[in-house]
Amino acid sequence: MSTETLTKPETTPEGTDTTDDDSPKMFHYVKKNKIAESAVMGTHVVALCGEVFPVTKSPKPGSPVCPACKEIYDSLRPGS
Repeated sequence: MSTETLTKPETTPEGTDTTDDDSPKMFHYVKKNKIAESAVMGTHVVALCGEVFPVTKSPKPGSPVCPACKEIYDSLRPGS
């Protein structure tokens, strides 16, 4: 297993893990340029934590964020 330095990608939280009322339980960080493609084409995106899902919802302020994605995002170099 090797390690590498990751640059901080432009990411935006996107939802997955839906509940019975079809609202996501938490949102994941996803590369910004993949969000529109997923929403329009139905393709899957890969979150920073490795979760794979199609974009179906947009986060609102205060929405819960995946702790693993947040930890990875916060550890990346700023401004990259």
